[in-house]
Amino acid sequence: MLPWKHLLRPLSALLLTAAVTVVPAATSTATAATATATATAAAAAAVAGAEADRAEAATGSGWNDYSCEPSAAHPRPVVLVHGTFANSVDNWLGLAPYLVNRGYCVYALDYGQLPGVPLIHGLGPIDKSAEQLKTFVDKVLAATGAAEADLVGHSQGGLMPRHYLKFLGGAAKVNALVGIAPDNHGTTLNGLAKLLPYFPGADDMLSKAAPALADQVAGSAFLTKLNAGGDTVPGVRYTVIATRYDEVVTPYRSQFLDGPNVRNVLIQDRCVLDFSEHAQLGLTDRIAFHEVANALDPTHATAATCLSAIG
Repeated sequence: MLPWKHLLRPLSALLLTAAVTVVPAATSTATAATATATATAAAAAAVAGAEADRAEAATGSGWNDYSCEPSAAHPRPVVLVHGTFANSVDNWLGLAPYLVNRGYCVYALDYGQLPGVPLIHGLGPIDKSAEQLKTFVDKVLAATGAAEADLVGHSQGGLMPRHYLKFLGGAAKVNALVGIAPDNHGTTLNGLAKLLPYFPGADDMLSKAAPALADQVAGSAFLTKLNAGGDTVPGVRYTVIATRYDEVVTPYRSQFLDGPNVRNVLIQDRCVLDFSEHAQLGLTDRIAFHEVANALDPTHATAATCLSAIG
């Protein structure tokens, strides 16, 4: 999900670091230490530069603009919540400008960072990521003066906010949650997750390496707690947008929610010719974007069709 231009600086730094590791044995310890420090500094500078590029790209495109004032037509700011392995810019290069151009104040956060892992987020424990979302929503509401926000999330970004809504007081601050290909009831990853019990220690290894992945496996302790007592909480409108060609969240119907104020949308019911899979649905699918706009402003919703792809 990361455009190549965002990877060039970190890649250069990694190559420099690799070069240091093959310094001939005859090189003095002091020289090697100096080279290592130089490479480390270069890597840090490269990562900082890439992060700055991403932030500049967002602000320059009209989102994450904290001077934005919500309009009477769109009184609630929209907070975009990226998916696993993604970040606050690359996941939203399609949808964020789409919403900005329609008059919304749009914001996006990074969450779920692991130590020493730059640019790629959404890997930490999901309950801790939900705490980061809570802090971010409070920041957006304070900046805009709005009483409530609307949340739009892709993949894990459609699931994680439900913990915020249910356990962290988010229902009082959120009007609507729109999930694009969310793994609301977990995923079997086409059955691969079912193999974990056959490999002693695999579950523990997965939890330590990327806790968010373990949390998203169907039947996990996180999902069991989240879904106990019902999928939804009062006072929030829910929309789920799914594709039957989803190869990540399987089976795709596990994305759908049950409860009041729920609208489940299968994108092929809007356009049978839409073959978007999991990533495309959130990154580039303008039919899905049309359904997001409908969910954010149901009073003025219009029918999403195949023609929405060019609208």
